[in-house]
Amino acid sequence: MISVKDLSKSFGTKKVLDGISMTVEDGEIFGLLGPSGAGKTTLIRVLTGQLKFESGEASVMDKDVRKLSGEDKKQFGIMMDDFGLYERLNAFQNLKVFTDIYGVEKDAIDKVLAEVKLDRDAKKEVSKFSKGMKERLRLARALVTHPQVLFLDEPTSGLDPQTANEIHEIIRNRKEAGCIIFLTTHNMTEAEKLCDHLVLLNEGKIVESGAPKELCLRYDHQKRIEVTTVDGEKESLKYEAASAEYIERILREGRLSTIHSKEPNLETVFMELTGRKLEA
Repeated sequence: MISVKDLSKSFGTKKVLDGISMTVEDGEIFGLLGPSGAGKTTLIRVLTGQLKFESGEASVMDKDVRKLSGEDKKQFGIMMDDFGLYERLNAFQNLKVFTDIYGVEKDAIDKVLAEVKLDRDAKKEVSKFSKGMKERLRLARALVTHPQVLFLDEPTSGLDPQTANEIHEIIRNRKEAGCIIFLTTHNMTEAEKLCDHLVLLNEGKIVESGAPKELCLRYDHQKRIEVTTVDGEKESLKYEAASAEYIERILREGRLSTIHSKEPNLETVFMELTGRKLEA
């Protein structure tokens, strides 16, 4: 559904995307994980026809992004932080401006406001909305055309955990309905929870890719097991026979509380590959 091959994009002398290649399959949540300035937003702008690029190829729904028509773009839902809202209008009016442009039935507004849990605030002026409510309204605007492909640029940045979880649930529901999700984030927890496939992007280059769990296991050099006993003691054990004997003993004695492998998280993997943290 989305294909990028040897794509490069520069601003002046700065190369923001440097020969990247990736494929997004039907029916998946695809994550582009990287710190601020890695090139994530630039790639979304390229894929949605907002920016030209110097070399390479890029297509969405089998259409060259340089030749996207207005009808093609109606199949996209785009949520970006710099897509402003009309503060003096209410939530319903904000979406009506958008649906009038795209020729969407007015009934769709009520449905999508209910989906993002803003139906009770439909007549409320947006200037009185909290940050979380504004982000849900931005998401509603991306969803109201019932897109086939949904581009989400840092959709939960700066939000409280409850609001972020509500947005995650909406994203999962859209995936179940057949929508392809292209998500950018610097939040490793969000990436692990949502994404079927990830690309790690740093300074315009892809440094690694794969399923979140697969990536963590791939860089599990230490191969340790953490054991917690019923009295709260924790031990980090190597993968060896002595550890198996110890675990069997405390299990027989009824002292074993929890046991799990200690593979690295995505933050650790990213730092190993780039020497950078996944900070905003």
